[in-house]
Amino acid sequence: MSEYLKPLPEPSIDSQPFWDGLKEGRLLLQTCSDCGTVRHYPRPMCEKCQSMECHWTEATGRGQLYTWTETHHPFHFGFKGELPYILATVELDEGVRIQTQLLGGAKVGDLRVGTPIEVVLDRATDEWVLPYVRLVK
Repeated sequence: MSEYLKPLPEPSIDSQPFWDGLKEGRLLLQTCSDCGTVRHYPRPMCEKCQSMECHWTEATGRGQLYTWTETHHPFHFGFKGELPYILATVELDEGVRIQTQLLGGAKVGDLRVGTPIEVVLDRATDEWVLPYVRLVK
């Protein structure tokens, strides 16, 4: 693989299963073992019932576009070659939101709130698989 120039995640004890799941080709979401609330970003305690117990469930990888912005200035030099790109907030079918880059060459003028999306995984390095989204065709 060529040298990867973008920043990479720094997993915590709470988020490590999320990153491990991506490496296995699965989008895993943290789920409260007591009340069933799905949460993302991973964290130690359920915001609904304050339980510290959780398990990981595989997400469908489907959802809808919630909002987006077109980026024209790289916050890090590793993104310079991709400008402009669209950063999307997506509401997954499981009820949580994720933020990531929208792939596939979509134009801002073609986007609408509620547009169906799907998560795609990309191997950034030998050790890292990252989630992105694209419009459902």
